[in-house]
Amino acid sequence: MKIVLAQLNYHVGNFSDNALKIIEAIEFGKSKSADLVVFSELAVCGYIPHDLLEQRDFVDKATHTAVEIAAHCTGIAAILGCPTINTNEKGKHLFNSALFLCNGRIERIIHKTLLPTYDIFDEYRYFEPNDSFSLIEYNNHKIALTICEDLWDEQESQTEFVNEKLYKQSPLQVLSAMGANLVINIAGSPFSYNQSELRKNVLLKNAARYQLPIVYVNQIGAQTEVVFDGGSLVINKKGEIVSELAYFEEEIRLFDTSEINSTTPVRLTEINKIEKIHKALVLGISDYFSKMKFTKAVLGMSGGIDSALTLALAAEALGNRNVHALLMPSRFSSKGSVDDSVDMLKRLNSSYDIISIEDMYMQCLGSLHDHLPKDAPGIAGENLQARIRGLMLMAYSNRYGHILLNTSNKSEAAVGYTTLYGDMSGGLSVLGDVYKTDVYALSELVNRSQEIIPRNIITKAPSAELRYDQKDSDSLPEYPLLDSILFEYIERKKSPSEIISAGFDEAIVRKVIHLVDSNEYKRFQAPPIIRVSSKAFGFGRRMPLVAKF
Repeated sequence: MKIVLAQLNYHVGNFSDNALKIIEAIEFGKSKSADLVVFSELAVCGYIPHDLLEQRDFVDKATHTAVEIAAHCTGIAAILGCPTINTNEKGKHLFNSALFLCNGRIERIIHKTLLPTYDIFDEYRYFEPNDSFSLIEYNNHKIALTICEDLWDEQESQTEFVNEKLYKQSPLQVLSAMGANLVINIAGSPFSYNQSELRKNVLLKNAARYQLPIVYVNQIGAQTEVVFDGGSLVINKKGEIVSELAYFEEEIRLFDTSEINSTTPVRLTEINKIEKIHKALVLGISDYFSKMKFTKAVLGMSGGIDSALTLALAAEALGNRNVHALLMPSRFSSKGSVDDSVDMLKRLNSSYDIISIEDMYMQCLGSLHDHLPKDAPGIAGENLQARIRGLMLMAYSNRYGHILLNTSNKSEAAVGYTTLYGDMSGGLSVLGDVYKTDVYALSELVNRSQEIIPRNIITKAPSAELRYDQKDSDSLPEYPLLDSILFEYIERKKSPSEIISAGFDEAIVRKVIHLVDSNEYKRFQAPPIIRVSSKAFGFGRRMPLVAKF
C-alpha cells in the first residue's frame, strides 16, 4: 500500500487554509497513485484549540470542513484528526477523533483513548475517552488507528515521583490482539529539547514489543507558545526507523508498505540541543507573527546578550528590515553598551532610535522626592528605569503597530530578576524558556558563519545597568550553577533536599528556590513564552500564587 505522510503546518481555527493544505496533499497523493494520505491530530481545526472546543459553531465548522475534504477522497483514502460530537447521553460532549475518509465520505471514526492531562495538555477537560476498539480494514491491511498519546501508555520517568505506568489501559495491546498488521499514529506532539528522544523511544519500543510496523505523522508549526517539530517516522516491526521526515519544516513523502521490512534503517537526523532550540525559536516567532497577521517587531536593545540574541532571532524569522530597536540609555548605561548595540544593528541593517531616558528618570524622581530617598532610591529607582523603557516601547508599538518582543531569559524570570510593567512587557517572550547558559550557546550558534552578535556583547559580564558598577553576580550565583539548580527544581521537579543531596550547597539552593517560589506572581503576568523545554513557565507549570510550602 502506498501511503503519503503529510507533515503540515496548521492554524487553529483557520478552517479554509487548513482544508486547502489537506486537499492539496490529497491531490498530490492521487498524482502519485497513492492509496492513503495520513495527516496529524486535529488537523482540520488545528491543535491546540483550547476552549474554542466549547463553542458549538467551532465544532460544527470542523465537521462541515471534514465533509468537504472527504468529497475529494475518491480513488484514494485519507486519515485526519477532527473533533467529533459525543452523541451518548453521558460523558464529555466531544471526542478527539481520527476520521477515515474514503469513497467521497467519512466512512469510519476512531476516537482517542488516552487523554493526557499533564504539562500543557488538558484534553480530559474537553474530550470523552474511547472505550471500544476496532480495526480499519483497507487495501488488505488491518490498521490499528491510534491518536498520539494512545501509544504513550508507558513513559520513561523524568523523576522518581512519576509513575512510569501512566495509564491503566494499553490501546495497542488490545488492537494487536485483534490481528492488526499496521499501526498508524496521528500526532500533535510538541517539541521540547529535553524530551525529543523520549518520543522516538516510545514509538520504537511499541513497534518492537508488538512486532508491528508504525506509520507516525506529526505536525510542524507554532501555535502561540507551543512549537511542533514534525519528525514523522516510518518504523519497521523490529523497531527500526526506515524513513524520517524533516524537523521544523513541512514535508510530504510517499512510502510503500511493501518496503517497510526490506528497507535499510536510516541514519537518524543528528541535531544537537542548541540547534533544535534555535530552530524552534525562529519558527515560534515566524508563526506567531504570520498567523496573527503581524509583520513588524520592536524591542529594547540594552547592550546585553539577551536583547542581542532576541534581535538576531527576530531578524532571521521576520527579516532584518522588519525589526526596529529602541536604545534607551540612562546615566548608568555604559558607552560600550550603546556602541555595541549600534554595531550589531548596523551589521544587520535593522533600523533603530536612540532615546535617552535620563530626563524622564530625573523628572519621575523629582515627582517622588517626598517618597523616595533622594540619595539612594534603591530598587524602586532601578525599576523606575525599566518601567520608563517599557513605557517608551509600548508607545512605539501603539504608534507604529510593531509587536513588542520581550527579551527576558528563563533564569531571570525564574528568580524574579525582571520588572513588572517594565522589561516584562511584550506581546511574545522569545527567551522566556531559555536558560542564560543556553543564551550564550545560542549566541555562538548565531555567529557560526559570521559575527552577527559583537564579541563584546558575548564576553562582557552580565549586568542590568540600573546602578553604577552593577553585575548580576552581585546577588546571584554564577549562571552555570544557578541554571543547574533551576533545571533540577523546574524541569526535573526535584525537592530542595534532593538537590542538596546531589551535592549542591544548601544555602545557595534554598536561596534560589525561595526566589523561584516568591516570584510566581510576576510570571503569572508575563507574556506568552515560546516553549522549548519540557517545563516552561505558563500553561505547563501551574503553581498557586499564595501557597506557603
